[in-house]
Amino acid sequence: MARDEQIPGIRPRPSLGRRLDIMARHSFPATSTVLLMLLCGLPLGIADQAVLLPAVTLAAVYFWSLFRPAAMPPPIVFLLGLLLDLLGYLPIGSGVLTLLLVHGLAARWRRMLTQQGFVTVWLAFICVGAGASALLWALTSLLSLRLMPPGPALFQATLTAALYPALSVLLIRAHRTIANPERA
Repeated sequence: MARDEQIPGIRPRPSLGRRLDIMARHSFPATSTVLLMLLCGLPLGIADQAVLLPAVTLAAVYFWSLFRPAAMPPPIVFLLGLLLDLLGYLPIGSGVLTLLLVHGLAARWRRMLTQQGFVTVWLAFICVGAGASALLWALTSLLSLRLMPPGPALFQATLTAALYPALSVLLIRAHRTIANPERA
């Protein structure tokens, strides 16, 4: 809560520019996640680029669910999961369920993890990412009615764990500057 909001009294309504700024800062986590997902879908010529999409999406949903849960509510996570399914050519519902579970775990562990250091948050994400990769593999196998090879799921879990530190540096900087609603 900002200092001027704690002082009782009559204040004028915020201007249109200020309200738009607050709304943009509040929607930044979801918007930045969508933009990262679309960036992963561009033909960049990177080997195994298709595996970047779930890795980036998992990392962004986990981060924003931990540090800005009000800006990443379950309906937004549902829509992000649907977009993940469509962009990643996954069976419809597998990305939705996976992201909702990641969001739920992050929200449940939020109080404990936000008080810990980066290494603890990263280790928790490694466990969540491995579980999410296994769940995506299982759901894809189940919904396609054939057993998929586990190699790509292991690669996705490893890439997701390795990608989180680099992505979290960018997201932490955005969380402290651009996306901070108290700076509006």
